[in-house]
Amino acid sequence: MPNPAVSEFVDFATGLADEARRITQRYFRQPQEISSKSDGTPVTIADLEIEQKARSMIAAHYPGHGVYGEEEGEDNTDSEWLWVIDPIDGTKSFATGKRTFGCLIALLKDRKPVLGIIDMPSLDERWLGIKDQPTLYNGQTCHSAKTHFLEDATLNATTPDMFNSEEWAVFSRVSELVQFRQFGADCYAYGLLACGFTDLVLEAGLGRFDYLALVPVVEGAGGCISDWQGYPLTFDSAGQALASANKDLHARALAFIDSVQ
Repeated sequence: MPNPAVSEFVDFATGLADEARRITQRYFRQPQEISSKSDGTPVTIADLEIEQKARSMIAAHYPGHGVYGEEEGEDNTDSEWLWVIDPIDGTKSFATGKRTFGCLIALLKDRKPVLGIIDMPSLDERWLGIKDQPTLYNGQTCHSAKTHFLEDATLNATTPDMFNSEEWAVFSRVSELVQFRQFGADCYAYGLLACGFTDLVLEAGLGRFDYLALVPVVEGAGGCISDWQGYPLTFDSAGQALASANKDLHARALAFIDSVQ
């Protein structure tokens, strides 16, 4: 049964994603300045405009809610309800004309994700996840794969650069066991997992805005997502994520990771 406390926010969250689409479509593959943040990662005017628009909409509709965004940081993050925004996940892809960038929107209750959107503006694809409800892909229910063994699984990560040396050693061992691995999809990989097209995503070095929206999407499609120790992903997680197509595969992946750490 739908959670009424969360369902009332679905239309609003969808509206945030729609606004983000409009802004990215205005700037995508257009000449624009790319700046570097203090951590060396790129930022564009589209990143900034999307987050500013989202913050203004949230303040107008839900002034008591907190906001945590990639570009402008945190505001009232101790609130019961907290929005977490990644205006463009995959800014490097966006800035270089590749279509595999997305917008991530999460709503947390008591620091745990209860609603998540993965929106791919340039691909016209959107995943909506709500806690304890089936995930929707472009309005239709989607399901993750039934792959149960690591040897039969496909593995994704955004880039080798996201791992430290110890994490890379673990990722490499997992890579040796699976059918094959791929890089470069950013948040899109988690949407593809929710639709049954890939089986595992193993990543590290993630910000809260990178992983919180993914949780309801993956779980509502029948998948599992946790940190590398098997703990649920919350606002206070450290930034490692393992997403798997189902519980059996997740348990086997966690056991293997534990054996090689």
